[in-house]
Amino acid sequence: MTDLYFDFLCPYAWRGVELAAALRAGGERFRLRHYSLVEGNHPGNASELTWRLTEQPHAEGSAAQQGSLRAFVASHAAAAQGEEGHWAFTLALYRAVHEAKQPLEEATIMAAAETAGLDLAAFERARADNDARRAELRAELDAAREVGVFGTPTFVLPTGEAAYYRFETLTRDPATAREWWTLYRTVLTSEAEIGTIKRAKNRPPRKGGVKA
Repeated sequence: MTDLYFDFLCPYAWRGVELAAALRAGGERFRLRHYSLVEGNHPGNASELTWRLTEQPHAEGSAAQQGSLRAFVASHAAAAQGEEGHWAFTLALYRAVHEAKQPLEEATIMAAAETAGLDLAAFERARADNDARRAELRAELDAAREVGVFGTPTFVLPTGEAAYYRFETLTRDPATAREWWTLYRTVLTSEAEIGTIKRAKNRPPRKGGVKA
């Protein structure tokens, strides 16, 4: 199974999750894992980990900090209803925020839970157990740090290779997703051991639309 680290704040991670969802329909297995860009990029963590997202009050901090924490806690609450429920909620919230341009706030999260077909009463009970959800999130953020995740989406293959993949284009088409995933794995597992591919400044990546 491939681990997929994501952050709801990140549009590139949204495209990575959509690609993984298209591949899941064909039998590929992915596990959703959380990584906090807010925590990873916090200036207080430049030399050592001193600022933890999971220790922040819900109503304090920047909009990104509050929205990110709220979404991660909700994501763990959705996961309590099983893998399919977790995927449905993750896709619904991503699409609301990055496709419909809704703010990452309470109303959007609840609408995503309803769209995903979750048991809303159970979802709210799971969210209410705030300490448990934060402990789950903290464990995942620790796991991400062990891997060396620094951006989203980061895929960790079953064979151990791991890399960040910046998706500029969204696809929900299974055949296209399979082509891109094959390319990604080929580069990542090649004996050439390519560490970095970065386009020249005057040759930016093509800005494509949705390939559905």
